[in-house]
Amino acid sequence: MLIDTHCHLDAPEFDADRDAVVERALAGGVEMLVVPAITLATLPDTVAMRERYGCPIALGLHPIYERTHRDEHVPQLRDWIAQHQPAAVGEIGLDFFVPGLDAQRQTALFTAQLRLARDFDLPVLLHVRKSQDQVLAQLRRFGIRRGIAHAFNGSPQQARAYVDQGLKLGFGGNLTFERARNIRRLAQSLPLESIVLETDAPDIAPEWAYQQRNEPAYLPRIAAVLAELRGLSLEEVAAATSANARTVLGLPLDS
Repeated sequence: MLIDTHCHLDAPEFDADRDAVVERALAGGVEMLVVPAITLATLPDTVAMRERYGCPIALGLHPIYERTHRDEHVPQLRDWIAQHQPAAVGEIGLDFFVPGLDAQRQTALFTAQLRLARDFDLPVLLHVRKSQDQVLAQLRRFGIRRGIAHAFNGSPQQARAYVDQGLKLGFGGNLTFERARNIRRLAQSLPLESIVLETDAPDIAPEWAYQQRNEPAYLPRIAAVLAELRGLSLEEVAAATSANARTVLGLPLDS
């Protein structure tokens, strides 16, 4: 059984058929979907995914939406975390790829949320684009030793730095493209105990659904690509990556 460690099940793209999306994932062998939040306004939708489907959730303020976040949103997020006890703080991080975003504002928001993760002793679900070294520096500064670098696409040296910091690296749809040589080499060569699987649905669709809506039912085929790259069985990859996810997110061990 597989765990999708990053799935925006609460996104509006799933409003028309959310139950069917979950049913397809479960039928295909995906036992659990981890749902991260993106803005204060969508926190109720994220919490609803746990109430409706039993999904572990992460609560946080996504860096891409920094223009919508206000200073008062961080203490309000603290209240939500205290009340709803998520599995992680996320999706948080730094995005220096999207043009027009305020790097200083993002960094202030990121560090404030790292303080929350530290205060509540929670792992983090990280959004990292063109900012690997800056994110790593802040993790070290705040002593964050658990979490997932979502959709990892850094260098081997940066991968090792995350692993040394105690984090796992998330691989998903990008892994399925033959031209994604860096990602495929990393997925092939990194210690298996450092890898978790994800879809980032409805985004980052795999090769066979390019430019279409992604969904968690695709995770077994993504896992099969990883298994082929590493010369392992699908069962071995599923067992290892799911155990990694449970460990880093503090989820109950599989019975």
